[in-house]
Amino acid sequence: MNFSARRKFLLIFSLLAGAVLFVHPVLAQAPAQLDPGKMAVPFTRELMDQLGGFKIAMDTTWTLVAAFLVMFMGLGFAMLESGLCRAKNTVNILSKNFIVFALTSLSFLFLGWGLMFGDGNSFLGTSGFWMLSGADNSPATGNAYQGVYSAINWTGVPLEVKFLFQVVFTATAATIISGAVAERIKFSAFFLFSILMGAVLYPITGHWIWGGGWLGSLGMFDFAGSTVVHSVGGWAALAGAMLLGPRIGKYTTEGRVNPIPGHNMTSATIGAFVLWFGWFGFNPGSTMAADWGAIGHIAVTTNTAAAAGVVAATLLAWVLFGKPDLTMAINGGIAGLVGITAPCAFVSVGSSVFIGLAAGVLVVMSVLFFDRIRIDDPVGAVSVHLTCGIWGTLAVGLFAQEQFAPGTTGNGLFFGGGFKLVLAQLTGVVAVGAFIFSASFLGWLLLKNTLGIRVSAEEELAGLDIGEHGITAYPEFQTPGEGYPGGLASREGGGLARGSFLTESEKS
Repeated sequence: MNFSARRKFLLIFSLLAGAVLFVHPVLAQAPAQLDPGKMAVPFTRELMDQLGGFKIAMDTTWTLVAAFLVMFMGLGFAMLESGLCRAKNTVNILSKNFIVFALTSLSFLFLGWGLMFGDGNSFLGTSGFWMLSGADNSPATGNAYQGVYSAINWTGVPLEVKFLFQVVFTATAATIISGAVAERIKFSAFFLFSILMGAVLYPITGHWIWGGGWLGSLGMFDFAGSTVVHSVGGWAALAGAMLLGPRIGKYTTEGRVNPIPGHNMTSATIGAFVLWFGWFGFNPGSTMAADWGAIGHIAVTTNTAAAAGVVAATLLAWVLFGKPDLTMAINGGIAGLVGITAPCAFVSVGSSVFIGLAAGVLVVMSVLFFDRIRIDDPVGAVSVHLTCGIWGTLAVGLFAQEQFAPGTTGNGLFFGGGFKLVLAQLTGVVAVGAFIFSASFLGWLLLKNTLGIRVSAEEELAGLDIGEHGITAYPEFQTPGEGYPGGLASREGGGLARGSFLTESEKS
């Protein structure tokens, strides 16, 4: 044996000897530890505590990652919406999508959280505001302030994690509105309405379904928010778009539609991919538990519906318009995602194909319908989130199968369950729609009759970037204009080229 081999042998021998010396005292104590009367029960309890703590840690980590993904969807909405609108309004759109997250985070914290998840009655929560009021802070609850949030106690993650996950959903609902009212709304009006959404409108109907309210008790199911998030945002957006009226030049007096193309399809496509990616937090994250089987199934149904939506919208647009329109394909994908959001945990992968295909067809037809009745929605937000949110909610009643979530929905109509679940889902659609549309309409109307909700015609033609924010997104590429009424073109701090970016119809 040479010197090198001996050194390796001695090293291995020393390690083995050390291991034996270390383990021997433990083995010597083993009989005492296994004594049934003394050590077995404490050992079992300790092990169970450790396993329970590990599960909570895993659940918490997964829920936080999912919340971060949903928050990242804000970038997707900003890129998609700004890309589908004109260059002269880019800063305004980005500003709205940025500020809405801050406003809803605070308004939901101050008031909305308690209204939605605080214990109360069938219509709204009346406790737990600011995560303080009336909360049970005793150690027996396991989590501080857990005592007044019965509806969300089914998951063991810390209360603050539950709150954060719900905050990002609130922001998503409010962000939907931005696209439908784009290119003509006052920033101040959108600012105030976002607070109303986060503090009152979204939480109240959310309580009905997710917070222990009457629709949940009735047997309505919405796993990740086709109604709670998307239809709520869609109804509020529809009310705002109706009261605002169409953009200048969108419709002729003869009723013809003048397309107003977006300025950056690269941005729009990036936004769509970000949203698709973020949806893997939106839907699978709604488990709020590291249940790998459920997460995997939900991720696959989510992705499949999105893909089917893209294909269906592309093919239908190809047939109707003679070209495979990219904007329709993008909205088809998001429509599929919205449609699968409610049923994602309750349906098979095969059913998710049909849900996505139907959503892709519906979104194209809905865009054409709203143009026909002269409701101007620059990015198709109402069609994507309201129309397909309704479809996704009803799809639970049609496609649900007991085997995927035992003890919840039961079987839907297409799998022998009858009309009971369909009727519960339809009741939820009608009730939430009636409340949110009426309350939103009143909210927009109040803003319209006080500070006003629409910018002036001159400001709209020049671009909201100039009138609302005094800066432009692409100063190097804009042609100097004639200036802006009221001195905005030459005011201090401006100094950027002012281009009008009119469409041909606007110029005429």
